[in-house]
Amino acid sequence: MATLIARVTATPAALALLARLRKLYGPLMFFQSGGCCDGSAPMCFPAGEFDVSETDVYLGNLEGTPFYMGREQFEYWEHTQLIIDVVQGNGGMFSLDNGSGVRFLTRSRLFSDEELAALQPT
Repeated sequence: MATLIARVTATPAALALLARLRKLYGPLMFFQSGGCCDGSAPMCFPAGEFDVSETDVYLGNLEGTPFYMGREQFEYWEHTQLIIDVVQGNGGMFSLDNGSGVRFLTRSRLFSDEELAALQPT
């Protein structure tokens, strides 16, 4: 059986921050913002705090934390793998990483033709 390619992954630093936030806040979720208020940033919320709609796309999960993106924005990113990382700075105003001294950041890379054929369904 072919290995499915993840649409979203995370660096060890992002997974460590996610684990720290999970200890503080319990189950979490991500939404990749589309440019409003805090720019285009991965926003981390307590699970269920952000209302996901039928127009949002589930991209996968990061160690049990679901990751969503608006369908309109997904149309621009569908050929890329999102790699969630952490950098120094302030997080988005509404994101749980705000005030921690570091923030989540989305990096990306284009999928190869072979990877596009093996992508996990959305």
